[in-house]
Amino acid sequence: PLAEENGLIVHIGRWMLRAACLQMRQWQQAFPRRPALTVSVNLSARQLLHPEILAEIRRTLRETGLSPRHLKLEITESAMMENAERAIELLEALKRTRLKLMLDDFGTGYSSLSYLHRLPIDALKVDRSFVMHMHERAEDCSFVETIVDLAHKLGREVVCEGVELPEQAALLRSLGVEYAQG
Repeated sequence: PLAEENGLIVHIGRWMLRAACLQMRQWQQAFPRRPALTVSVNLSARQLLHPEILAEIRRTLRETGLSPRHLKLEITESAMMENAERAIELLEALKRTRLKLMLDDFGTGYSSLSYLHRLPIDALKVDRSFVMHMHERAEDCSFVETIVDLAHKLGREVVCEGVELPEQAALLRSLGVEYAQG
């Protein structure tokens, strides 16, 4: 939060993006039989709204030699809602570069469902707070199921965070969740 507040997050984020793209490119070269490897990088609200972000991402991809198909950008709901119209324009431009976009921590922010269908995102990431107890509490499981259904009806994939138990993984598989982190 301090780096976000004082603007350092833009510099940290730029360094992080470059480091992640370089590392992915090295792994692709070291493991040529695994060409579909991808890397996910979080963008902060301040980074997303930085006027040079699109140029920086394109430059980083060009300089590191990483194809945009192998980069996933994760954007939080709060970043989207700070300036939704500007964010949608930027995401549409990013989408045209062929990289993947994910809405991170879905369900924890104050996003409007009226914007959700307009966002050119590939996946919703369900926050771990909903996944942690879904194998124990029916209301948590129902909430995750609702998000999964909504995402799939919008043509989006789902990533669930905080999957630590086989019971959680089994439940998520039964709901049709494509990816899990944990």
